[in-house]
Amino acid sequence: MQEQLKLGNQLCFRLYTASRLITQAYHPLLSGIGLTYPQYLVMMVLWEQDGQPVNDIAKKLYLETNTVTPLLKRMEAEGFLTRSRGRTDARQVIVQLTPKGRALEEKAGCIPFEVGKAVACRSITPESAPELYGTLDDLIQTLSQGDK
Repeated sequence: MQEQLKLGNQLCFRLYTASRLITQAYHPLLSGIGLTYPQYLVMMVLWEQDGQPVNDIAKKLYLETNTVTPLLKRMEAEGFLTRSRGRTDARQVIVQLTPKGRALEEKAGCIPFEVGKAVACRSITPESAPELYGTLDDLIQTLSQGDK
């Protein structure tokens, strides 16, 4: 067998597995506050800056608007946010948190710490994490350039 075709030599497999396992670590914490992982990502974007167009939310999450829209519709039905037409451009849909959505921010405050404890390992420490984030950001930026 060719070395480059061995599963253990694949960056994509490591990233996929790590992503899946981290998402699993989030699951019990998020289900406790009534969110899925994709909903949590949307909420973090809105907690950082409320009242954003769907396009901006999708861009920040590296997703297409046709992927984000059904997610936002479900979140609106659950009372976490509202969607309304833009004042200056009716084609634009603006997403805003409801009081219920804003209240979740406080409930979610401990989640990053709890997940951090769950994923703690020898090679990822508070001191080394910024370097890892930088490497992953570089990879994401490089790969997302192919979409344009």
